[in-house]
Amino acid sequence: MPVAERVVTIRRARVGAAFLGILLIAVNLRVAFVIVGPVLSDIGAEFAWSGSTAGLLTGLPLISFAVFSPVAPALARRMGLDRALGVSLLLLSAGIIGRSTGVEAAVWTGTVLIGTGIAFLNVLLPSLVKRDVPARVSQVTGIYTAVQGAVAASGAAVVVPIAQAGTYGWRLALGIWAGLALIALAILFPKLLSPRPIAAKVQGQTIELRSPWRSALGWQVALFMGLQSLGFYVMVAWLPSIEHEQGISAATSGLHTSVFLLVGVLASLAAGAVLHHTSDQRPIAVGSSLLAFCAYAGLCLAPQLTLLWVVVGALGSGSLIVIALSLFSLRTGNHHQAASLSGMAQSVGYAIAAAGPVAFGALRDLSGNWTLPLSVTAMLMLVLCVVAVLCGRNRIIR
Repeated sequence: MPVAERVVTIRRARVGAAFLGILLIAVNLRVAFVIVGPVLSDIGAEFAWSGSTAGLLTGLPLISFAVFSPVAPALARRMGLDRALGVSLLLLSAGIIGRSTGVEAAVWTGTVLIGTGIAFLNVLLPSLVKRDVPARVSQVTGIYTAVQGAVAASGAAVVVPIAQAGTYGWRLALGIWAGLALIALAILFPKLLSPRPIAAKVQGQTIELRSPWRSALGWQVALFMGLQSLGFYVMVAWLPSIEHEQGISAATSGLHTSVFLLVGVLASLAAGAVLHHTSDQRPIAVGSSLLAFCAYAGLCLAPQLTLLWVVVGALGSGSLIVIALSLFSLRTGNHHQAASLSGMAQSVGYAIAAAGPVAFGALRDLSGNWTLPLSVTAMLMLVLCVVAVLCGRNRIIR
């Protein structure tokens, strides 16, 4: 084989291996978090929890995302990106196993470990994409976002049948998902043993790039991340309650939630493909933000068309998350800066996302109907349109 062909073959093999590693990590990013909801009543009944205590269990990972996301870049700098990812997978698997033991203290501790592990993975995966497949950032981001969404939707669909089928109930239904993290850790293990790469230097000087915390562009990306996350989590948290008051059955509402997640998967794939072929993210970012606005405005003004607004919202949310994750790489100069921006944006973003459903519920209690919270959320999606214009410009943090 000629040298040129051998080089191309080796390069393709490396890209393929990197892509496989990204997907193995991606399957763990959401499923351990979303599968709790369907069996939450079983867990709460076993430990005699109040509704607010049970609700805290579902909100704790989001709090962990906000608290621990800024730690991930420092961990990667200290240990190396690959080893930091390995530690994150180990934390995640330990948390899933601990949560499924049936010991109340372990349920809480395990949930914190799960939130910490996913927070680290969420932050570091865009950095891995930036380092290993820099020419296909948006495309790969769209694919791995779709994969994590599909696995999460599948997990949410099967967790109750698994819990009802066996003696161990919700413990087994939650615990088996540790296998995904352990498989990813095992396959990536040889890479974790490789020597840490030496930092890139130019003319003997280590490349220093501006911290996103001191950049207006960094804050624009963080606000974009936060507002689009708020739109997603408010929809997931409150759609069943909104539909219940319209007389829609729980089974139909559950189907609508599944539609929301699955259409979001398709939107993520489409957004990644479109972003790969453009250097200006403003049109798709603004268009997706407008879809999110239309979903909330539609639920407010024409609630009888709920399924239509669910699909419109899914198209917007599925695209927006890919855009947000892609911006961590597209607005930075190297994978170290990408990790810093990812940590900052996800910390700020998930703090906003965690507050969103709570504020939505408070506005519902204050007004006595869904008009006020839906209107306020729709207005926030218009703010998202403005932020999309600002952070969608083709530039990097300098």
